[in-house]
Amino acid sequence: MELKIQPIGNSYSEQAIDLILNIQQKEFNIPITIQDQPDLTEIEHFYHERGGNFWGAFIEGELVGSIALVKFDERAGAIRKMFVKKEFRGKELNIAQALLEVLISFCHENQIDDLYLGTITVLKAAQRFYERNHFVRIEKEKLPSRFPLMSADDIFYHLSIH
Repeated sequence: MELKIQPIGNSYSEQAIDLILNIQQKEFNIPITIQDQPDLTEIEHFYHERGGNFWGAFIEGELVGSIALVKFDERAGAIRKMFVKKEFRGKELNIAQALLEVLISFCHENQIDDLYLGTITVLKAAQRFYERNHFVRIEKEKLPSRFPLMSADDIFYHLSIH
């Protein structure tokens, strides 16, 4: 199985919504709807036009993972939409790691020095993943004022990447 990671735009909205909502609602019972995430129907406007990006991980043409970067300041970005389909998670394929590395390379190329993200208490594996990748847990009050908060998030991380 060959993994291919590439930037995606609005033409992939439906596949991205399918992937992400399934994980949020069915797997983790997070009470979130597509109405709460208008960025998924306007990927290019929310991510690309503002200096960020949105990547999809594909195996044999199927979208199995995603990660996005919202650029919210001159040299700062927020990680969003980091999801990998359950049956494609784990060390063999290492999709989450590959997605994060693509995003960090993009940050280096685009002079983005600080990465922030919010996640949810129930997503324990996500927290371990970010901590393994040197993200440091911070208090909500320490987030930059322009950080785009998601209402469900209650745990926050920062990574300095200069």
